[in-house]
Amino acid sequence: MRPSLLAPLFAPARLLRGVGPRVEDLLTKLAAPRHPGAHARVIDLIWHLPVGLIDRALIPSIAEVRVGELATLDVTIAEHRPGPPRRFRGRGRSPYRVLVEDASGALELVYFTANSTYLKRLLPVGSRRMISGRIEAYDGSLQMPHPDHVVDVDGNAALPQLEPVYPLTEGLSNTVLRRAITGALARLPKLPEWIDAAYREQNTWPTFAAALARLHAPESEADLLPSAPARMRLAYDELLANQLALAVIRRRLRRGAGRALTPSKRLRQAIAAALPFNLTAAQNRVLAEIDADLASPHRMVRLLQGDVGSGKTIVALLALASAVEAGAQGALMAPTEILARQHFKTISALAGAAGLRIALLTGRERGKDRQQILATLNDGEIDILIGTHAIFQETIAFHDLALVVIDEQHRFGVHQRLALQGKGAGKGAELLVMTATPIPRTLLLTSYGDMDVSRIDEKPPGRKPIATRAVPLDRLEEVIAGVERAIAEGAQVYWVCPLVAESETLDMAAAEERFADLHKRFGDRVGLVHGQLKGKDKDAVMAAFVAGEKSILVATTVIEVGVDVPNASIMIIEHAERFGLAQLHQLRGRVGRGAAESSCVLLYRQNVSELARERLGVMRRTDDGFVIAEEDLRLRGGGEVLGTRQSGMPSFRIARLPEHEALLQAARDQAHLVLTRDPDLKANSAVALKLLLYLFERDDAIALMRAG
Repeated sequence: MRPSLLAPLFAPARLLRGVGPRVEDLLTKLAAPRHPGAHARVIDLIWHLPVGLIDRALIPSIAEVRVGELATLDVTIAEHRPGPPRRFRGRGRSPYRVLVEDASGALELVYFTANSTYLKRLLPVGSRRMISGRIEAYDGSLQMPHPDHVVDVDGNAALPQLEPVYPLTEGLSNTVLRRAITGALARLPKLPEWIDAAYREQNTWPTFAAALARLHAPESEADLLPSAPARMRLAYDELLANQLALAVIRRRLRRGAGRALTPSKRLRQAIAAALPFNLTAAQNRVLAEIDADLASPHRMVRLLQGDVGSGKTIVALLALASAVEAGAQGALMAPTEILARQHFKTISALAGAAGLRIALLTGRERGKDRQQILATLNDGEIDILIGTHAIFQETIAFHDLALVVIDEQHRFGVHQRLALQGKGAGKGAELLVMTATPIPRTLLLTSYGDMDVSRIDEKPPGRKPIATRAVPLDRLEEVIAGVERAIAEGAQVYWVCPLVAESETLDMAAAEERFADLHKRFGDRVGLVHGQLKGKDKDAVMAAFVAGEKSILVATTVIEVGVDVPNASIMIIEHAERFGLAQLHQLRGRVGRGAAESSCVLLYRQNVSELARERLGVMRRTDDGFVIAEEDLRLRGGGEVLGTRQSGMPSFRIARLPEHEALLQAARDQAHLVLTRDPDLKANSAVALKLLLYLFERDDAIALMRAG
């Protein structure tokens, strides 16, 4: 239960004065919590920060205003000019105009769909008013449509000289939003301090309430910078909540004894002997780190990072073989069916040398086949189960699960990790998660702080660099001609279609259009794969491509991870400027896996943004995934680095990475110190920190502490 002290902040925004159903819908669209169907709350408005500042300093006279710019004027109301009666208006809108003047000239205030009674009361003829708004010109005359502010000068009403500007949505004005946020801030309760007093004083940070007040009423543009004391204070609060929650989850994952697995490595040696290559030094180093975890009485919770093609799957298989040799079972979970089947194919080919019994379980296995798999799994007759998220459903029971490997970790959240790890008999399973998306240090701390980290930073010998070129789309015909020459010589080509939006339907439409164009030229040598295809149809196209029966595979980003076709040597990415660096790097890694020289063509439209141009430049300069990951963070910020937002990734409302990286380390240190002294936050001094976790909606950490 959230503390009652915070109830005013988590109340619906519609309880605020001036927020009716229409405004509530707009606020929900603009600043709602990230939960489907939820409405905007008071706290969502408090976190919705301004991005600019309007200076409404008084302009001396009407004669000095400039069209297109903001003006604040001291004027006298000269005349009301209502539009003609409705029967004379025709189809168009006829605005209500109010003539205002000063000693230097005159202009009109223009109101559409106006209430004349209200306007006559607001702007009585002969009165002085302070008006502020943007100046426009129409039919040779100056006008100010719908002034932002109208203030009675004689009544000494206040006109804000500096006004914060917020991100808006269509139909919602800055004035209405600001009024709602002012009401939200008025509901802020008096909260205890959770930052160490000496640390706050050292940084000259304001209190939590004062920091919010300053950010929503900035006194200069400097107050809006990431380095402003108020912003730094609130960013630290958010990062501290993040680090505390991760530390609590880490303790929960490790709590209690694991099982010490110390096999003789006979199965591992049999598999290694069957490999057509030797393991790299990096693979051996990572295996030693995993072995030490498995032999420890504490549970393993380890993240394995490895660039595209670095050999993570082999490391995972050898670790799973250790669990099997110790008399238990292993599981490998992949985020998509394509990747699960790819793993099954790769691992089955190698596991035979050690006599391992492998099975595949996805949503496609049904009826008697599924029941047979579940029965043999429960009886212990399956050594390693490979599948999609289907393998952590409640109905799946292992005989003795000792090790869980999760591929492409960023596709899964913390709760899914806990659910699968909890299937381990008695003491829970050891956990190894893998990603082919190299992760910058700051994101490792904010997203994977509950784990130890291993890195395969060496590629297998013989992997050739991939020649990467950026080509404008107006040279598309040249590219297609080059593809024609390449496939005549036996090459195979991936053609990835533009990332239209976070919409599989739109991406599919783009892929189908390109497929139709290429099919006219190359006939049935072109295949098409996208996420909406039925599983068996997708498999049939992929099988034909792997067998060399199709020369060109048109696809959406469904092929981003895991697809392995050694003969494919050309990757074409259409509208590459729409992709993030991490995705471009992942896609490029689908080629360069065989003996042939490989290339990647980044097709881009002319007049791309400077940011997109810089991304394409990074791709041409380096193929080091770890360098690319750091560049991606620098160019795009932490919230988007892994491409489309994925569950399990933090989305900060205030903190900005990498700008606040120093704060992140400080927050990590404080979280570690606090939980070392008070692991369950039971001391009186921890009350404020629990409020912080609730305030930033890290309730999952509170629930885990209560569950023990």
